[in-house]
Amino acid sequence: MTTLYLVRHGETVDNARQIMQGQTQGELNEQGVAQAKALRDRLKDTTIDAFVSSDLNRAVQTARILAAPRCKTVVETPLLRERDWGDFTGEYIPSLADREWPANVESLERMLSRAQNFLTWLQVTYPDQAVLAVGHGIINKAIQSVHYQKPMSQVPRMDNAEVRILIL
Repeated sequence: MTTLYLVRHGETVDNARQIMQGQTQGELNEQGVAQAKALRDRLKDTTIDAFVSSDLNRAVQTARILAAPRCKTVVETPLLRERDWGDFTGEYIPSLADREWPANVESLERMLSRAQNFLTWLQVTYPDQAVLAVGHGIINKAIQSVHYQKPMSQVPRMDNAEVRILIL
């Protein structure tokens, strides 16, 4: 049995500006760094065997802060990338409410398949270990949706630097 500590990256400059980041790199702002450090301190007595992250900068930054005191490297994987929002990428989120979705937004099916592939990879690569994985809001919902076998709409939104524990 693998224990997954699923984390959403800390707040970014674009989170604060309500910009749709998608698969852009992003960068933690001061609040995001503080959130990651606070989570690191809360988890200081928790056994974590490995650290995994999306290969996008905002997640890698968060994971490195969390892994630093343990002198662990962070393994990066594109399986944990945020949903590709296509032409919505870079847009002001409140302005998207009534707009038609572009054809180049990553499909729900593809994202759920990526989530399943991540969970399978994690169990094969880290059997019987505790793994902290830093992802993003929507892909983390997809991972939980697959794990709990429930629609994404029934998975509560994760806050920045929030952790949820899944037993695989």
